[in-house]
Amino acid sequence: MSRYLLSLDQGTTSSRAILFDKQGNIVTSAQQEFDQHFPHSGWVEHAPEDIWQSTLHCAKAVLDQAAATAQDIISIGITNQRETTLIWDRATGEPVYPAIVWQDRRTADLCRQWQCHADEITAKTGLLLDPYFSASKICWILDNVDGCRQRAEQGELIFGTVDTWLIWNLTAGQNHVTDATNASRTMLFNIHEQCWDAELLNYFNIPPSLLPQVQDSASEFGQTDPEILGGAIGIGGVAGDQQAALIGQGCFQEGMVKSTYGTGCFVVLNTGSKALMSSHRLLTTVGYRINGEVTYALEGSIFMAGATIQWIRDGLQLIGDAKDSQLLAEQTGYDNPVYMVPAFAGLGAPYWDADARGAIFGLSRDTGIKEIVTAGLQAVCYQTRDLLEAMAGDGVDAGELRVDGGMVVNDWLVQFLADVLGITITRPKITETTALGAAYLAGLQAGVFDSLEEVAELWQEDRQFRPELPLERRQSLYAGWQEAIGRLCSR
Repeated sequence: MSRYLLSLDQGTTSSRAILFDKQGNIVTSAQQEFDQHFPHSGWVEHAPEDIWQSTLHCAKAVLDQAAATAQDIISIGITNQRETTLIWDRATGEPVYPAIVWQDRRTADLCRQWQCHADEITAKTGLLLDPYFSASKICWILDNVDGCRQRAEQGELIFGTVDTWLIWNLTAGQNHVTDATNASRTMLFNIHEQCWDAELLNYFNIPPSLLPQVQDSASEFGQTDPEILGGAIGIGGVAGDQQAALIGQGCFQEGMVKSTYGTGCFVVLNTGSKALMSSHRLLTTVGYRINGEVTYALEGSIFMAGATIQWIRDGLQLIGDAKDSQLLAEQTGYDNPVYMVPAFAGLGAPYWDADARGAIFGLSRDTGIKEIVTAGLQAVCYQTRDLLEAMAGDGVDAGELRVDGGMVVNDWLVQFLADVLGITITRPKITETTALGAAYLAGLQAGVFDSLEEVAELWQEDRQFRPELPLERRQSLYAGWQEAIGRLCSR
C-alpha cells in the first residue's frame, strides 16, 4: 500500500523534495541549491534545466533515503516560486530563453507604457501593474528573442510558470497545465471570472495559445512518465509557494494570516469568498481553489528577506552560515543605529518602487559586522510591519501571526518580530509549511484527507513569541526605519 505524499518545493535559490506520511510528518527531505544569474543590473535569471534537474535530483534522493519506490507514493504535490516566467518549444520542450525570475525588474519601462490600463488591470486581476508579475516578462521574451513572437503566434511556443514547467517535464510533455493560484499571479487571469482575460491578452499582445489550462489547486494534473521516477505517479496538488504556505499553516478561516520568510517575505490573509480590494497597495489574489470554490486572500510582498542574509553571506562574505546571524544579533541587541533597506530588486508592498535600490544608513567608525548583519535581520521585521500597517489601513487587524520558512528557526528574529509588531507570533512544529501545503493538496485529491477541517486539525504549535517591548521603544525603532525608507525613496 502506498504510504507517502511527495512534495516538490521549487524555490528561488534552491529546490527541495520532502516525503510526508499521512499525518503530515516529515519522513525525509533533500535540498539542492542552484545558480542565480544577474546579467545586468536589476536582471535575475535561472537556467530552466537547473530548475528541472535540481528538482528531479531531490525527488530521487528522498526516494532513495526512504528506500521507497514509485509504488510507495500516493500522490505528488508541487509548490513553486511564483511569477517566474518560462517559454519553451511545444514540440521539443526546449526553452527559448532563460527563466526570468519574479525579482527581475527589466520590464519597468515597459510597464510604464501600459499605465493607462493600470486601474482595469487591478480591477480584473487584483494585482498592481508591476514588473513583478509574468505578463511583462512574457512580452519581453516575445519581443527580444529572435523569432519568438512569430513562433508564438503560429502556436509553436508555450508559456508556463515554474509549476507548469515541472509538470511538463514530469509528464514528458503530455500536460500543459497550471492551477488557479499560479494563474492569478500572471496579470493575465481574471480572478473574478476565473479565466484568462481576453482584454488583458489584447493589451499585452500575448497569443492565447501560449497559455496553460487552469485547474483547481487539488485536481488531476497528470501522471509522471514511468521512466522518470520508476513508475507512474499521479500529480494531485499544485499551488504557488505562498498560497501553499497558507494551506500548510491551516489558515482556512476568514481573517487568519500567515507570513513566510524564505527568499522573500509574504504576508497572506484569508479573506474567504470575498475578493477584498486594497486601498493601500496590497494585492488581491487567489488563496486556493478546491472543488471549484475560490478562497481569496490579501497579500503583501517583500522581495528580499532570506535573500538579504544570503547576500550578506555570499556577497559581502561577513558570515559563513546564515545560522551565524542569530549570535551576532544577540550581541548587538535592539539598539542598533544601522538601518539596511534591502531594495536590491526594488521595493515591493506597500511602496512598489521598481527603481529603488538598496542602501545602508547610520554607518559610523563603530560599525562592524554584527551591526550590519543585525540590520539585515531587522529589515525583514520592519518590512513585515509595513505590510501589517497597510492591512490595518484596509480594515484588517491581525491579532496573531503564524510564521514559517527557513528564517524563523532564528529565535532572535521571531522575538524581534513580535516586539516590532506588538502582536503574538506563533511558530508551528513543522516550519516547512510551503511543502506541507502542497502535500495536503495532493492528499485531498487522493482521498487521504476528507476535508480542509481534517487538514486544519493536523497543525501543531511549536512556540509562541509574545511582545515584550514597551510601546514607546517599539515606535522609536520603527520611526528610524521609516526615516531610512523616506531618505531612499525621496532620492
